[in-house]
Amino acid sequence: MAELSETRVAVYIDFDNIIISQYDNVHGRGAFIKEKARTATGKTAERLQEATVNIGAVLDFASSFGAVAISRAYADWAAPANTRYQKQLVDRAVDLVQLFNTSGTKNGADIRLAIDVVEDLFRLQDISHVVIVAGDSDYIPLAQSARRLGRTVIGIGVQGSTSAAFKNACDEFSYYHDLVEDLGEELAEDLVEDIVEDVPHSTRTVAVEPPAPDLAKEARKLLMRALRGRANDDVDGWMAASALKQQMKRLDPGFDEKKIGFKSFTDFLKAQRSIAELQEDGQARRARLRNRA
Repeated sequence: MAELSETRVAVYIDFDNIIISQYDNVHGRGAFIKEKARTATGKTAERLQEATVNIGAVLDFASSFGAVAISRAYADWAAPANTRYQKQLVDRAVDLVQLFNTSGTKNGADIRLAIDVVEDLFRLQDISHVVIVAGDSDYIPLAQSARRLGRTVIGIGVQGSTSAAFKNACDEFSYYHDLVEDLGEELAEDLVEDIVEDVPHSTRTVAVEPPAPDLAKEARKLLMRALRGRANDDVDGWMAASALKQQMKRLDPGFDEKKIGFKSFTDFLKAQRSIAELQEDGQARRARLRNRA
């Protein structure tokens, strides 16, 4: 159970908006519609892979503001371009909201998402932060309304496809590229593997059953993800060890350093010198990513 004083976050993702924006960012403005990439057939399947969106990085960033109480993604989940992400999203406990494409281009996500946000804010008074993952100017009134209701609004969008007015309507705003630019090579490879797993078996070679997870390796990757969270950074990038462990538990509630042989979280951090710097001052302990720019 979350502490009563802990900030609580609601995340709303206009999934079609982000997928289309990222595709156009990689392949050129208007490429998604022009190439009919929604069907993910032929060469567009490969081009979609090149423009893969790391939703995990977005969710990790959102969780750095507090405990995520709501996370929803809005899209036509029958569209092949979106279907490939379903397992990744479900594994991260994201609620998939089905929207049917009735006009050929718009699916009405902005209206449905806005209604849900307003209803949630009136129903759940403890929601302190609203994260809107989109870039459309249609979300400006929503951001303004959430701020009038006393919530902190964080926007996330793709550079080149985000309305400047929407950006200015938020309390804080980050471009998607900035969230993933320092993604470690190991984590990036895991993302590709997750997306490949979502491709229907009829379109790929059936893989052998994966080996049991290496708990120590998973813990190291979890530490990297937690340390990349920008919202908890101070000027020098240090995080209190207690806040760091809390963030790791947000990202993976099953994390427990004792499961991998450490008596304490401090002992765990001391063993991760290649990943994190540890600073100790009496009982106070802080950590940050090693080799920060």
